[in-house]
Amino acid sequence: MSRYIFVTGGVVSSLGKGVSAASLGALLQSRGYSVHVRKFDPYLNVDPGTMSPLQHGEVYVTNDGFETDLDLGYYERFLGVHLSRNDSCSGGRIYWEVLNAERRGDYLGATVQMIPHVSNKIKEHISIPTNTDFVICEIGGTVGDIEQKIFLESIRQYANDVGRRNVMFVHLALAPYLEQSGELKTKPTQMSVRRLLENGIQADMLFVRSPRMLTNEERAKIGMFCNLPAKNVITSINVDNIYKIPLVYDEQDVFNIMAQHFGLPEAAGDMSKFKKIEHYLNNDLPTCTIGVVGKYFDVADAYKSLNEALFHAAVQNNVHLKIKKIDAEKFTPEECSDVDGILIPGGFGARGVEGKISAVKYARENNVPFMGICLGMQTAVIEFMRNVVGDENANSTEFAKNCTPVINIMNDCDSENMGGTLRLGAYPCVIKSGTLAEQIYGTTNISERHRHRYEVDIKYKDELEKNGMIISGMSPDGKLPEIVEIPSHKFFIAGQFHPEFQSNPYDGHPMFNAFVSAAKRK
Repeated sequence: MSRYIFVTGGVVSSLGKGVSAASLGALLQSRGYSVHVRKFDPYLNVDPGTMSPLQHGEVYVTNDGFETDLDLGYYERFLGVHLSRNDSCSGGRIYWEVLNAERRGDYLGATVQMIPHVSNKIKEHISIPTNTDFVICEIGGTVGDIEQKIFLESIRQYANDVGRRNVMFVHLALAPYLEQSGELKTKPTQMSVRRLLENGIQADMLFVRSPRMLTNEERAKIGMFCNLPAKNVITSINVDNIYKIPLVYDEQDVFNIMAQHFGLPEAAGDMSKFKKIEHYLNNDLPTCTIGVVGKYFDVADAYKSLNEALFHAAVQNNVHLKIKKIDAEKFTPEECSDVDGILIPGGFGARGVEGKISAVKYARENNVPFMGICLGMQTAVIEFMRNVVGDENANSTEFAKNCTPVINIMNDCDSENMGGTLRLGAYPCVIKSGTLAEQIYGTTNISERHRHRYEVDIKYKDELEKNGMIISGMSPDGKLPEIVEIPSHKFFIAGQFHPEFQSNPYDGHPMFNAFVSAAKRK
């Protein structure tokens, strides 16, 4: 039987519950335990797929094609596990399933209520088998939110269902520091834990987000008011890199607290992979500047996986990384004069597309290492068709109706319905021998995750290739271009997929590793 750890948060949002949950999993893995992680978000959207990156951050995509919250990216990167549609569950999805069950008559005419029907549905999702020693469930939102209450009630019930010693409640709260008085205030933490207790949940361990380490006196005070031992009050200190957090927790004996709760033997863990990253961060290394030409920079998490993948590649190449944010809507070539590489990420809609096309042109003409992702590949093809092949009318039907449609809907989607079917999740790609793509991946068969609606039209393949842009990766049926490159260029490659979703800090990702390596050489 799996044991369960529920991670909740209070006082304010964005305290880092996802990273904390992933770090707990890392500590368990370091002692030889298998771990699975799930995210429960109380908001009423059925999934994050239609949510704006300017409000919610990026949409993360699993191998099985489910659009999820970005925290699943933390889980996969930290823990090296592949998650699925079973591991991201919103309030909207729960209510949708309950109401559909009612319409089918599954409840045999009973009055449908929050308890037991909604709470039981949440517990069904919690208990989907994982065949792991531990399941860590992060509960999104902040204690006190109206929409979160039913999730707190469900995990309270679940602890009774499976036995209190098989469940641990970990709460993350804030202790703000008031500079004017020079004091760390613990009252918000106390009130947050008390609010959690009003929902019938006693925290077993408390992570206190703080700009400095808590003193023994502060831990004792918090423990007394929050009804738990002082040693179970852990400082979740601000750090300059999230991969230091497992080390911070390990130094405070977090695993031993979990071991004591669950009746496990105390044990030292192998934290070498996190110490390697810490060593890299502390080293004096040359800096590589990557210009990211995007349009969602108003929210830091809009390019979360992309930024992480670039960092992972920098670790592998032993260089420090500077990401220069270049607004595609205001792009000028001068902005790229000081970068070592240019990357164009994915996106939807026409806003900023012409700036991205201009950035491709700059990279191609000035032999600057270039990498394109999804829309970045599409803009690379459009730019090449316009400025090398000579078709000034080349465009995507996403942006123009009367054009040479080098980018078009090729998967039977309705172009007028932006809520239509996307190509989502992992798809195979066959790589052409002797290409840069084969050199990067070291194989001719790969699988990468997708999230897009428009494709490069295969009928323009011959025209592109006779002018110097080759299609080096294709879908197995030969219909959909997956990778393009320019062999005469120093480093120019773009993929229709999102390789950032399969990067991790310990190995990086082949395409990002090669791109940063080329930028380092420049």
